[in-house]
Amino acid sequence: MTKEMEKISLHDVNNVDEVVDDLTLFDDNLMSRVFDNNIEATELLLRIILGKNIKVISVVGQDEMKNHDVNGRNITLDVHAIDEEGKEINIEVQGNSEGAHVKRARFHSSMMDSRMLKSGQEFKELKDSHVIFIYKRDKFRKGLPMYHVDRYVEETEEPFGDGSHIIYVNGTYKGNDEIGQLIKDFHQNNSKNIHYKELAQGVKHYKETKEGRENMSEKLEQYTNEKVLCATMQNVKNLMESMKISLDQALNVLNIQGENRAIIAKRLQEYA
Repeated sequence: MTKEMEKISLHDVNNVDEVVDDLTLFDDNLMSRVFDNNIEATELLLRIILGKNIKVISVVGQDEMKNHDVNGRNITLDVHAIDEEGKEINIEVQGNSEGAHVKRARFHSSMMDSRMLKSGQEFKELKDSHVIFIYKRDKFRKGLPMYHVDRYVEETEEPFGDGSHIIYVNGTYKGNDEIGQLIKDFHQNNSKNIHYKELAQGVKHYKETKEGRENMSEKLEQYTNEKVLCATMQNVKNLMESMKISLDQALNVLNIQGENRAIIAKRLQEYA
């Protein structure tokens, strides 16, 4: 949960409004909505980061990918784009080191790859994939604007060429170039201070129009309520395990009543 989300108490509308005012494109709740179905903004971002023009044919914000294993971990991509050549592109914004862990990049890449081929297709038909982390800090602490990660043959230092690409964008970079300007825009909470119009228009819609702001506020409340429920469920489970008590007893100890009690009890019983 981001610091912005932590500011929201359940059903506190005034607090939600304050959070919406503070949101930047480094907050995935705003970023994923600004880019959802926004071809122009996505092409702008990819041109700057990949250094070439990319023709995007579809882009979806908050795209959930189910694990083929029933008990496997699912993921929700902040932004999932596909270009005209069928290449898959995942764009993530991250504010903490855990969210930008290198093994998360590996997992996201593998989840996209596993869905590219249909039955009977040959492995050579697998399209390239890009996982891009726009990290609020400098992941590798070298001061570079971006870090490109590709596989190489260790003994020859030649590219492996499997088409899997991972990029970390340094959110602290302040260069006087396009990537520097892009990062500066991601830090802005006011559309008037955003240089690229493709980004400014999206931010303005969700923060300054009635329809967009209501949508943003509703999603934030839903997101926060769910996070609070998940955290409470974990507290109940921990208490049951540590004290060897029943579900009802744990709920009583934590004084969880009403609708939340019913929801938590039902979920924990389903997962048991």
